[in-house]
Amino acid sequence: MPLYFDWTMILLIPGLLLGLWAQFKVKSAYAKYGKIRSSRGATAEQVSRELLTRDGNGNVTVEPVAGELTDNYDPRSNVLHLSQGVYGSDSIAAIGVAAHECGHAMQKNHQYKPLLLRTAFVPVVNIGSNAYFPLFFLGLIFSWQPLMIIGIICFSLTLLFSLVTLPVEFNASHRALAMLADGNYLTQEELRGVRAVLSAAALTYVAAAITSLLQLLRLLLISRGRRD
Repeated sequence: MPLYFDWTMILLIPGLLLGLWAQFKVKSAYAKYGKIRSSRGATAEQVSRELLTRDGNGNVTVEPVAGELTDNYDPRSNVLHLSQGVYGSDSIAAIGVAAHECGHAMQKNHQYKPLLLRTAFVPVVNIGSNAYFPLFFLGLIFSWQPLMIIGIICFSLTLLFSLVTLPVEFNASHRALAMLADGNYLTQEELRGVRAVLSAAALTYVAAAITSLLQLLRLLLISRGRRD
């Protein structure tokens, strides 16, 4: 039976469902709090620049980027990208997303070890994620166990990356909420809205880690079954 129709595909269903639910939570929270303007009236871009400057991170460049919720901080180029719907918005959701990315910039500024590890790990993970399936599939086709094991090891890098990502994302959200509260950028009620948005976003990373874990288990079962 082809690999795609193997019974072990059932193992991926919980991760898939959790991922869909996480995406729903993110979109729902962002849609809700994206309609509520902050009482201060500053845009996400303005708040980002203030937060970065206060943290001694004024050398970070803040730029708009195309797409929806494509916000990210690139520690290699030291550029903070804010998506089109966030950059010029003064909504609670937009400010929360921008502050979260500022949290990543703060992590680099303070030499937060999990972020440094994740950044250094990116090239290796890219190679492993691209190589694992061809290696595993060829090992399966030719019944060559060593090649399947190499494929599994390559995929394990993806799981490890997901696990390292969790503390990085949780910590960035924690820093974001602390920065917004300390600077009185938002009221306590508004901060609750930001917390809802960031908590929903964090769930997507949990879903990704669980999905990777289930996929690894699936590969191990397939490999063991072929060996037996």
